[in-house]
Amino acid sequence: MQHLALIEKTQSLIAAGDIVGAESALVELADREGDGALMEVLEQLPPKDVLAVIREYDGSRASIINLMLTPEQFARAVVIEKQYRDLTRSHLRGMMNSVIFRDGADALAFLNAIGDLEGGAEALADYFEEKWSRIEAFARTGTFDTVEDDGALLSEDDLRANAYARARLDQDEVADADWMQLAWLLRYENPDLFIEMLLVLRAKARAFALGQDEEAQDEEDDDGKFETSATDRGQATPAAIDPDEESAI
Repeated sequence: MQHLALIEKTQSLIAAGDIVGAESALVELADREGDGALMEVLEQLPPKDVLAVIREYDGSRASIINLMLTPEQFARAVVIEKQYRDLTRSHLRGMMNSVIFRDGADALAFLNAIGDLEGGAEALADYFEEKWSRIEAFARTGTFDTVEDDGALLSEDDLRANAYARARLDQDEVADADWMQLAWLLRYENPDLFIEMLLVLRAKARAFALGQDEEAQDEEDDDGKFETSATDRGQATPAAIDPDEESAI
């Protein structure tokens, strides 16, 4: 296998936590043998190793690794990013923006490749997690202004009926190479994936709300007392409460 020694070296550096060293080894290959050689190596690296390098995106400098990734390679890395359990999603958003909106890239090709994989819609939902209310407003009104939105959630049928509505915003108005442009591309260029992502995002929001409710209930129960109002109405029994049940988050 061509470049086997470099691939093994790169994987060893990543396993040791030396991401900078791994990236440097790949960059040296490109400098020495050209971009084609780098692309061959990236194709042979497991997605988890590609991810380890590109998720450490530094916006202050260009990365040749991010510039060389194909949509398929990138998608395979994105769908396993959740394994890092980064609650802020900052690494996910940084690397997605840097690759999808790189100069000359076909952003839609990257989005389609992500959507074609199992877990792709979930990865996109993670990307938009902090912007849920504004994405819902966009789905309903065609703008990201939550003030204009009445807060009601469109049903899945209504989302599909609304999928091909005329855009109220031109892409140039939201060309921020960030979440608004990504949402615009999904809604107007791949509405099926946009709807799938939004349904996953709603499920995540419900799970979070459930977890918050459970935490509040646990705090109330810490005084050792059991609230009997529910059982008086036949709605619950102490035996029905599973103390080992984990939060949905």
